[in-house]
Amino acid sequence: MDTPHSRTPASRRTVLTAAGAAVASLALGTSAASAATRRRRPLPDLLSELTPAQRVGQRIIYSYPGLTPPDSLLSAISAGEAAGVIFFGENISDADQIASAVSQLKAANESSPVKAPLLLMTDQEGGQVRRLPGAPELSEKQVGEASDPEAAAQDAGTGAGRNLAGVGMNVNLSPVLDVYREPGDFADAHQRSYGTDPDEVGTLGGAFVTAQQDTGVAATAKHFPGLGAATAEENTDLGPVTLRQSLDELRNVDEAPYRAALDAHVKLVMLSWAVYPALDATHPAGLSSKIIQQELRGRLGFTGVTITDALEAKALSSSYTTERRAVLAAGAGMDLLLCSARDVSQGRAAASGLTTALADGTLPGTPFDTAAKRVAALRAALA
Repeated sequence: MDTPHSRTPASRRTVLTAAGAAVASLALGTSAASAATRRRRPLPDLLSELTPAQRVGQRIIYSYPGLTPPDSLLSAISAGEAAGVIFFGENISDADQIASAVSQLKAANESSPVKAPLLLMTDQEGGQVRRLPGAPELSEKQVGEASDPEAAAQDAGTGAGRNLAGVGMNVNLSPVLDVYREPGDFADAHQRSYGTDPDEVGTLGGAFVTAQQDTGVAATAKHFPGLGAATAEENTDLGPVTLRQSLDELRNVDEAPYRAALDAHVKLVMLSWAVYPALDATHPAGLSSKIIQQELRGRLGFTGVTITDALEAKALSSSYTTERRAVLAAGAGMDLLLCSARDVSQGRAAASGLTTALADGTLPGTPFDTAAKRVAALRAALA
């Protein structure tokens, strides 16, 4: 849920128009002529040239402990086996330090056979949830209470984008589009909601998305289909959460802000780990093909990149290994798997699970590569 204390080691419409751009982002050429040839070829042909480890790596976001990227992460990046990295407070001491760490990661990526920018991301929501010092200083609640909320949301989006771009990052896991119900609810307690009016939340979230993406930093609307109904005690980082609002309420309140975000061409959507019986009584949203494929992509029309919340979240069954979580999420339709436990081995385990599932047919290759194409298009757009 990305709270001030979440994703700790113990807890936690982009349209695919230019296929050529996606192809270019995964070109494996060594010469200008061969690279140009590959840019004109269908992406599935290029994916067939990747090793199994590289193929699954296009779906994995890594994390690491401390201030210095470890050699194991740099090696994975150099080998073309990572899509990106997420940063937390423990990775950042100041702007110069994190800019240097980002430069290390980018240098490793220069030798990768997968020619695409890394997705370098953090949670820079504003207020209490900021990994980088500086903008946006206002929380979403403060933005919603400002004398000119839309202008404040635009300022926050611009500030967040410039801040991240200034240290070399290109994805922000923000804005939160949760519509809280009562004062003190989970989203309100940490001032992570613009308010209780879904139309206002949509307007402000859309303004944030537009302003931030104008700086060249991709935005992420979260946590679909919405965590606004969660009480203060309901935290998916810490345990299972079931939200029992009616289908009418879910669609007209919780999902409503996402239409504005999609109209603003938000590039990513993060799914929540809560269970929504009105849509799927069995699976958390991030493991539910009904919610991802039918609700988000089918009913709302989202064609961009989906990303999980923290793969290590305790909302998921404790019997599920990292490998199992990765396979279930990918099978349900999640494009990027957020391995945010600050442990490179978590990303390796997720990749291992995907590799095995592709080899034995648990994960069909065609939809797997379709997801990789969406990620490739996003990475190419951020070049």
